[in-house]
Amino acid sequence: MTPPVTRIAPSPTGFMHIGTARTALFNWLYARGRGGRFLLRIEDTDAARATPGAVEAILDGLTWLGLDWDGDPVFQSENAARHAQVVGQLLASGHAYRCTCTPARLAALPHGYDRQCRDAGHGPDCGPHVVRIKAPLAGEIVLDDQVQGRVVVAAKDLDDFVLLRSDGTPTYMLCVVVDDHDMGVTHVIRGDDHLSNALRQRTITDAMGWPVPVYAHIPLIHGADGKKLSKRHGAVGVAWYREQGYLPEAVCNYLLRLGWGHGDAEVISRAEALEWFDLPAVGRAPARLDEAKLDALNAHYIAEADDARLLDILGIDDARFLAALPLLKPRARTLAELREAGAFLLAPVEPDDAAREKLTGAGDALAALAQALQEAEPFDAAGVKAAVKAVADARGVKMGAVGPVLRAALTGRTGGPDIFASAAILGRDECLERLKGVQKP
Repeated sequence: MTPPVTRIAPSPTGFMHIGTARTALFNWLYARGRGGRFLLRIEDTDAARATPGAVEAILDGLTWLGLDWDGDPVFQSENAARHAQVVGQLLASGHAYRCTCTPARLAALPHGYDRQCRDAGHGPDCGPHVVRIKAPLAGEIVLDDQVQGRVVVAAKDLDDFVLLRSDGTPTYMLCVVVDDHDMGVTHVIRGDDHLSNALRQRTITDAMGWPVPVYAHIPLIHGADGKKLSKRHGAVGVAWYREQGYLPEAVCNYLLRLGWGHGDAEVISRAEALEWFDLPAVGRAPARLDEAKLDALNAHYIAEADDARLLDILGIDDARFLAALPLLKPRARTLAELREAGAFLLAPVEPDDAAREKLTGAGDALAALAQALQEAEPFDAAGVKAAVKAVADARGVKMGAVGPVLRAALTGRTGGPDIFASAAILGRDECLERLKGVQKP
C-alpha cells in the first residue's frame, strides 16, 4: 500500500475552530499511523474574509496540539496561475465553456442556471463572462466514502458551476481539486458539509483524467444542545482551551473521542491512537461537546503530567509549588484550578468569606497553634499533625474544630490539599508569620 498523503486546508478567517482541530487530528493520525505525509494548505483566496493574525492562529494551534506537518505550508493564493492553466485545459478539451449571462438574468431564473451558454461556443473575445464546468447530463456520479458509505447522485442533478469568475479569479470548487491533485493528496478527510461539494468536484477530476482521492466526510461537532457548533456555544476556538488551562494531550484525546471510538477506551495515548485510528470506525452521527468529559480527561492528564513541565506551562518558578504538586494535581481539572489551588504557596492569600468566618473569634486557637508549631519536631506533615492534635486535645475538642482554623489562616480558604503537608511545605517560619498575621489584636 502506498503511504497516504492527507491535508488540512483551513481558511484564515479568524481563530482556529475546534472542528478544524479535530479534522486536522484525524488527518494527522491517518497519515502518521501509516507512514504517510500530512500537509498544510492555507486557503487564502478570499482576501475580503481574511483576518490579521489568522494564519498565526492556525500554525500556533496545530503546533500546540502536536500536529506537525510536512514541508512548508502551501498558500492557495500563490497558485492562481496554475488554476487558470487548468481552466484553459478544460476549455480546450470541451469540458468547460464561457458563459456571458448577466447577474440580472441569472437572478431571474427560478431553478438555477439553465445552461443557456453551454453549447453557444463563446470564444475568449465574447466580452464579460465566467467559465463553467460542463457537467455530465446522463449517468451517475458515485462516491465511495470511507465514513458515509456509497453515495450516488444522478448526473442531471449537478449544475454547471463556475470555475473562473468574471474578474478572472478561480472559485473554491476549482482551487481545492487542483491543489489536492498537485500536492499529491490521496485521502481527503474533511467535514460532511463538503459531501455535496465532493460530488461536484468529481466532475473536474474526471474531466482532467486525474486519480480520484479516497474521501472520508466526517460528521460535524454540535453543541450540547444538539445544534451546529457556533459562537453562541462559547468555547469554539482552540486558543480558548489553551487559555483555560487544558493540556494539548487532553484536548486531542477529547477530540479523538468525538465521533470515533475503540471499544470502551476513553483515555487513549498518542501511541494508541496512531495504532488504532481508522476511518471506517468514525460514526456518521454528529458528535456533541461534553465539557464534563473534557474536564475528566484533563484531570487525568494533569495528574499524570511531569511536574517540571506543568510549572513551565504555568510560568511558575517556585520550590514550594513544585513540592506541593503531588498534593495539588489530583484535585485539579484544569491548570487554572491548579494555579488557584496552589496560590497560597506563592504568597499569603486574602481569606475568603468562609475562611474569615472560621477565623472570627479564633484568637486563642490561633495562639495555641502558633505555639505548637513553634515547638513541633520534626517540622514535617506528621509532626504538624501531631502538634495540631495536641492543641485539640488540650482544648478538649476534636481535630475537626482546630484543623480548619489552621487551614483558613495558612491558605485563606476552607478547602484544599492536606493542610499538614501544606504547612510542612510552607515551612515553620512562614506558617508562624501567617498565623501572626491573622490574629486579632
